[in-house]
Amino acid sequence: MKAASASQLADDIRRGDRAALARAITLVESRRADHQAQARDLVQALLPQTGKAVRVGITGSPGVGKSTTIDALGMALIAKGHKVAVLAVDPSSARTGGSILGDKTRMARLSAEDNAFIRPSPSSGTLGGVAAKTREAMLLCEAAGFDVMLVETVGIGQSETAVCDMTDFFLALMLPGAGDELQGIKKGLVELADMIAVNKADGDNLKRARTAASEYKAALHILAPRSEHWFPPVVTYSALTGDGIDALWDKVLAHRTAMQASGDFEARRRDQQVKWMWAMLEDRLKARLRSDPSVRSKVKQAEAAVADGRMTPAVGADTVVALLER
Repeated sequence: MKAASASQLADDIRRGDRAALARAITLVESRRADHQAQARDLVQALLPQTGKAVRVGITGSPGVGKSTTIDALGMALIAKGHKVAVLAVDPSSARTGGSILGDKTRMARLSAEDNAFIRPSPSSGTLGGVAAKTREAMLLCEAAGFDVMLVETVGIGQSETAVCDMTDFFLALMLPGAGDELQGIKKGLVELADMIAVNKADGDNLKRARTAASEYKAALHILAPRSEHWFPPVVTYSALTGDGIDALWDKVLAHRTAMQASGDFEARRRDQQVKWMWAMLEDRLKARLRSDPSVRSKVKQAEAAVADGRMTPAVGADTVVALLER
C-alpha cells in the first residue's frame, strides 16, 4: 500500500466505507513491518475522528449467553439509531482462531445489519499483541462512524483485564443460581466490573435470577468499587426475550454521565492511553528479539544458560536487554 492509497483509505473510512474498514483492520493485524508502519500512519491520521464512542467490555463464563446478549443489545441499540461494532480479545486465538467466528452464527440478526460490524481477534500468539490490535481496530471503527464499541473477552483470566483496560464500562454477565457459583466467583473479576447482569431471567428461571442478583449485590458490598463515584449495580435481564436490555443500557449511560461529571472518565481514558503505549512497546521489543536471526540465537543461548542453572534469570534478562541496546 502506497502513501497515496493510504490517504485514500483514510478518506474512505471517514465516509463509513465498510470494505475500506475491513482492509484497514487487516493492515493493522499484519505482521509485515511495512504494513505495521502504514497502519500506524493510518491510525494516527484518523485519531481526530476517534474517542467519541461508548466503549463497553463484556465478559462472562461459557454458557452465560454473551453472543445472544450482544445480538440482543446490538439490535436494541441499532433501533435507537446507533452504529455498533463488536470486537473480541481472545488469548487462545493463536490455537483456535478465536471463537467469535463461531459466535457470529449466534449473532444472526446483528451480523446481517448494515449498521453493525463484527470482527474476530487476530491470532497474534500473545494476549498483549491481540489486545493492542483490537484496540487499533476499535479506533478504526470509531473513525468509520461506529458510536458503540462492544468488546468481548472470549477467553478468561488476563483477557478480562485487557478488555477492562480498553473500555469505559466493564460488564460481567452471570447466570441464575448464584448459590454455588458465588463460592467460585473470581474476586478480581467482580472488582473490575462496573455492573453485574444476571442473564436468563425468564420463565421458570425468573425467581432464581432475582435470587442470584440479591446474592451478588451482597457480595459487592464487601468489595471496594473501582470509583468512589459509582457503585456497581446488579440487574437481571433476558437476552432471549429482550426484557431488561433497555434498562441495562440505561445503566451504561448513567455510569458515563457520573464518570464524566466527576472527571474519572477522562482520567481513565488518559491512563488507558499510557497503558496501551507500554503494551505496544513490549510487543515491539519482543518482535525485535524474534525478527533478527543473530539476536534470536543469542536469546536462545541465554535461555539455555538460565534453564541449566549456569546463569541467573536476572543476568539472563540483562543479557537480552543488552542485545536490544546494540
